[in-house]
Amino acid sequence: MELKRVVVTGLGAITPIGNNIQAYWDALLKGGNGAADITRFDTSKFKTHFACEVKNYNWQDYFDRKDVRKYDLFAQFGIISADEAIADAGLSKENTDFDQVGVIWSSGIGGLTTFFDEVKSFVQGDGTPRFNPFFIPKMIADIASGHISIKYGFRGPNFATVSACASSANALVDAFNYIRLGKAVAFIAGGSEAAVTEAGVGGFNAMHAISTRNDDPKTGSRPFDKDRDGFVIGEGGGGMVFEELEHALRRGAKIYGEVVGGGLSADANHMTSPHPEGLGAHLCMKRAVEDAGLELTDIDHVNTHGTSTPQGDIAEPKAIISLFGEHAYNISINSTKSMTGHLLGGAGVIEAIATLLAVKHDIVPPTINHFTDDPEIDNKLDFTFGTARKRVINAALSNTFGFGGHNASIIFKKFVQ
Repeated sequence: MELKRVVVTGLGAITPIGNNIQAYWDALLKGGNGAADITRFDTSKFKTHFACEVKNYNWQDYFDRKDVRKYDLFAQFGIISADEAIADAGLSKENTDFDQVGVIWSSGIGGLTTFFDEVKSFVQGDGTPRFNPFFIPKMIADIASGHISIKYGFRGPNFATVSACASSANALVDAFNYIRLGKAVAFIAGGSEAAVTEAGVGGFNAMHAISTRNDDPKTGSRPFDKDRDGFVIGEGGGGMVFEELEHALRRGAKIYGEVVGGGLSADANHMTSPHPEGLGAHLCMKRAVEDAGLELTDIDHVNTHGTSTPQGDIAEPKAIISLFGEHAYNISINSTKSMTGHLLGGAGVIEAIATLLAVKHDIVPPTINHFTDDPEIDNKLDFTFGTARKRVINAALSNTFGFGGHNASIIFKKFVQ
């Protein structure tokens, strides 16, 4: 069976550093920083007082009051970013059979705000179960995918992927595979998260997973820096329209680039910690490169998972060196989480968008907040510290890893017809 070629024809995002694709990309290139004191709740009794919240967000700009009652914040971010991607792609019933368009939308946690508020209300009450009828459908992690399908009438495959912080990267790999196997002509794929809540911050604090650099929040996310102390929790969402090449050409769609490979693996090591030598990451990237039919030396850029955690930021560079060998030192590496924070289930897609745009524009966004080299990390690697780097990028790989040992990598190339 001859596999179909898959291209990207639409992008959408709402992030801590920009509320649409252009604003997001511009901020990435300028080294924008989304970290600030949390505004959603009183943090005075919490170990961490800051996060990467979406700025200047007002639901009235996107939804009417009747509809927004059905949407947890993670679903709102999902619908907003999907809307932008679909409009950007120019998909319509006039140029596309919507029975052949699918949606795969992910969230690592789902409706955490809804869950927390409803359970708190019940516990604080008299024991009478007065739950909101929208409680369950607002909370479940698949509901954003359902809402996007319902809004547009997309009747292709429709589901959610949940693999912690790898969730939206898994969604992209699944969409890529479905299209190239001829199961659909297009997919809206991505993910969203809204876990900047008392439960989210408190839970990650209890794990010692997030930064507590309250005296200097802007430098809290510092991937590959010696003094990193955990990730900075972020929120938002991103969406991509993947499309079968011939279908995109027939309708005259603009093409950002080509999706050429995806790799998946498991660490099989620990509930939350990566394999110390990066064995799962190595295998995941290797499978992606092989799937793309590329040589290791064809990869010019890697957008790392790079969360600013003590163990993860050591394991991933080890994996890159063990896989790419000497070529690793020719690759421009970065972590855009230094700017956006960690969007959990939404991380993979917004970083895939950054990777694709780096290929399209031949420029690598920087890794900000680097102050001190870590002797446990090979600092001969090019981490693109400080400022964006112009260079030719013909093929690039984006890594996303999740609690439970879930690993996903996806590769984009410049489009050549």
